[in-house]
Amino acid sequence: MSTSEVNPEFEALLHYLKQNCGCDLTGYKPDSLMRRFQRRMQQLGIENYTSYLQYLQAEPQECTPLLDTILINFSGFFRDRDAWEYLAHKIIPQIITNKQPQEQIRVWSAGCASGEEVYTLVMLLAEILGIEQYLQRVQMFATDVDRDALRRARQGIYNENEVASIPSQLLSKYFEQTEQGYVFCSQLRRSIIFGRHNLAVDAPMSKIDLLVCRNVLIYLKRETQASIFVRFHFALNNQGLLFLGNSESLINQRQIFTPVSIKRRIFAKAKDQKLGLDEHLLLLPQTQDKKAINPLNTYIRIWQAAFETSPLAQLVVDRSGSLLLVNERAYGLFRLQNNHIGAPVRDLEIGQVINSLTVMRRLNRDHHPFSLKNIEWVTDNATTHLDIHITPISDSSGKLIGANLTFIDVTQYIYLKDEFESLNSTLTSLTQELHITRKVLNSTTQELRNIH
Repeated sequence: MSTSEVNPEFEALLHYLKQNCGCDLTGYKPDSLMRRFQRRMQQLGIENYTSYLQYLQAEPQECTPLLDTILINFSGFFRDRDAWEYLAHKIIPQIITNKQPQEQIRVWSAGCASGEEVYTLVMLLAEILGIEQYLQRVQMFATDVDRDALRRARQGIYNENEVASIPSQLLSKYFEQTEQGYVFCSQLRRSIIFGRHNLAVDAPMSKIDLLVCRNVLIYLKRETQASIFVRFHFALNNQGLLFLGNSESLINQRQIFTPVSIKRRIFAKAKDQKLGLDEHLLLLPQTQDKKAINPLNTYIRIWQAAFETSPLAQLVVDRSGSLLLVNERAYGLFRLQNNHIGAPVRDLEIGQVINSLTVMRRLNRDHHPFSLKNIEWVTDNATTHLDIHITPISDSSGKLIGANLTFIDVTQYIYLKDEFESLNSTLTSLTQELHITRKVLNSTTQELRNIH
């Protein structure tokens, strides 16, 4: 069956899996997806999709072996060794060089399967940084859509054949041989943040230095791949790098990535290419039925995208003064991180600029927007002057639930004002001196006339 044909029975099956098994397969290439379904159906002796849907409804546990068949979880340590060696000798040292000595390094293995890829990354980083520095500085995320694959990745246990491609010195240093198999170092393994994540649906990570996604995208539709690349662009910091599989290439209407090494499929985030509003909307969950899109949801998405891309730093706090939302500009200005979401503002660097509890008390009392002018913010590097505009956020009943804070940097205007006032003071002083000089000159002239 060609991808252009519609099979209602197959679509009903995909809809059931999405609603009842939490697995959205609508972004996968239909032809290869159907072949994998048919392979599982043949194992069970089931002839058509309708009968298989009935079987799934009667046997919910069937979701597990089905997804094991559908989701390709083939992986390996140091797969495509030349690319990994380039990463170890060129890319990782470059990332470390671009960082301050104690600055955090954020790495995301997207589609980590059974964990070989993420543990390869850990070994390379630990070899360069040293294990102690790795544990202090590296934040490693490992995600996959397959729960069973994630469970195996968390365990980090591999048989002799699976570890055969690991250099002997690394195998002895980072693995313990047990009756169960070769177990990856528990101290390093516990530092990895594993999580279930659908690249086509879920919100991406952010502030990532190295994003590794190899041999995952080739199974997805072109339009799904394009939307994922937009998400990857958003996820990377300005100097972030993307590492793809040998069979994968970039799909996007705009060049939002630039090649670092085509041969090894390593790309950099294009610094001069900002995501547009339509691309920011792709970062949010999309419905397959465009006619069913709720206009209100569309407005909300547009508002969220506009908030993210605003040139002014903005953030939202709740009634208790804790951080709820931060836009891209505010992340950079106040050196915020994702793990700061939910923290009391008073405990963060921005707490030096504004007292969120005082703000919320005033909004509770007056229920009107207000502004704070020329707030001085002193850091080790500079003194910044900010105008802060505070707007109350209320629910449908009018009850205050939070506040939006917008920060405008007025430092240059303050400096200009100070310079103007200084020049004006100098001019006034010179005028006074000139007036005195004229009086003395007039007096001297009069005395000279009296002498003659």
